[in-house]
Amino acid sequence: MKARCLPLLLLLVGSPVMAEQTCDTQSYPLSAPDARYIDNGDGTLTDTKVNMMWMRCSLGQNWTGTSCAGTPSAYTWQSAQDAAKELDEKGGFAGHADWRVPHIPELAMITERQCESPRINLKQFPNTPSVFYWTATTRRGAGLEAQAYELSFGPEGAKYAEKTEANLVRLMRKAQ
Repeated sequence: MKARCLPLLLLLVGSPVMAEQTCDTQSYPLSAPDARYIDNGDGTLTDTKVNMMWMRCSLGQNWTGTSCAGTPSAYTWQSAQDAAKELDEKGGFAGHADWRVPHIPELAMITERQCESPRINLKQFPNTPSVFYWTATTRRGAGLEAQAYELSFGPEGAKYAEKTEANLVRLMRKAQ
């Protein structure tokens, strides 16, 4: 029953809607400006501030050379971890086989706090919807094992959720 519910849930929720992004650069400087990233020319970026490499597209999308095409795939928390492992086992992406789901502080680093709809640098991470993305960070404590943190590039920010919920995923790795 649960396996059938996820596709139905995704069908009911529908595809993420993209609104026009707005950024306020009058009050404060951008928190994730273009100058911080190096385009590796292979669908990845290197964040020079923290020495992390990011996939430019969400899982399920394809890098066209200029943008992310297609609809991002939604995953439960465990299926997101499994998707990263499977990608690595099949040879990886862009010549690297050590991709993983980011922890919440890592994913928060690419959040553009001066923009909304979505709260991310769309030039560097095109076609990113304003929805929740999984992090690898789980809740700690007795009885909390079934929950992990998610971060939205919309107005919601970060919160914890049941690991059975479906969210989008963006993978990263430590840059060499």
